[in-house]
Amino acid sequence: MNDQAAAVPVISTHADPPRRAVVTGAAGFLGSHLVEALLSRGTEVVGLDDFVTGTPENLAHVAEHPGLRLVRCDITDYVHVPGEVDLVLHFASPASPVDYLKLPIETLKVGSIGTMHALGLAKDKGARLVLASTSEVYGDPQVHPQPEGYWGHVNPVGPRGVYDEAKRYAEALTTAYRTTHGVDTAIVRIFNTFGPRMRPYDGRAIPTFVRQALAGEPLTVAGDGLQTRSVCYVDDLVRGILLLASSGHPGPVNIGNPTELTVRQIAEDVIAATGSSSTLTFVGRPVDDPQVRRPDTRLAASELGWQPEVPWAQGLARTVDWFREAVVTAPVPDLAAGTSSAPR
Repeated sequence: MNDQAAAVPVISTHADPPRRAVVTGAAGFLGSHLVEALLSRGTEVVGLDDFVTGTPENLAHVAEHPGLRLVRCDITDYVHVPGEVDLVLHFASPASPVDYLKLPIETLKVGSIGTMHALGLAKDKGARLVLASTSEVYGDPQVHPQPEGYWGHVNPVGPRGVYDEAKRYAEALTTAYRTTHGVDTAIVRIFNTFGPRMRPYDGRAIPTFVRQALAGEPLTVAGDGLQTRSVCYVDDLVRGILLLASSGHPGPVNIGNPTELTVRQIAEDVIAATGSSSTLTFVGRPVDDPQVRRPDTRLAASELGWQPEVPWAQGLARTVDWFREAVVTAPVPDLAAGTSSAPR
């Protein structure tokens, strides 16, 4: 006798482009770019955000758009959106080391309770849901590059565990809603992404390096800088996410740029792009910092027809241009005890 219950059939009813979408984490770095892209396609957007790590300023340029309704809302509380919804993009979560080390319980809650509420909304509305997962589900990988079938190498009780395991749980919950309730879901595993609207003090490598270079400060490189990252420009990522949303594919699907760079090379390229006289200074590596990170994107290419188009140098130049304006007025955050000065 088979001890596995039969999966409930998934009925896909999503429109392309969607008529009305809900974006959680709408005022964050990625969420704001998704909102902008959806509005440009004629989709009405309800944006939900508690503004803990996001800011309404990220959506100031579309604030008067008739198709946007931005609501201050904690997704871990009861969520109600009146009217029809075709698509739910669940992107609410602290995502940078500074944020999830300062907000560990909140990070776990949004990955669990928040994901359950987003899935419940999609279930009630008959909408497709795309979960923003992360390459961090692979941890410090022992398989390189990382394909979707790799289960990962994660320390659940390390400082990064609050984020890694929140996303791993969110993936399991999303899959359970698909197989048990027939909710039309997809999981996107997002690799390192950069571009305008990143916060100068969010603790990630590229915004940290750009901020330091523009200020003429030494760039703080963790370890010897030979650990690798694969960085994708935000426009490419958004295009991949929306292709997945319209595809009907359940995922998980890696979206990221497979071009691999050392952290030291990233820092040196930032110095060159900014024309800075900054030098490099080497600091200790954070606990459980991955040695390598590169997506296997063959599934995205074959199933979605997606591949990155914006070269690293071009994306970096756009990002530096934005930071030249933004960093002048960016407030210096109150970094809580337990955060690391080494960018990730």
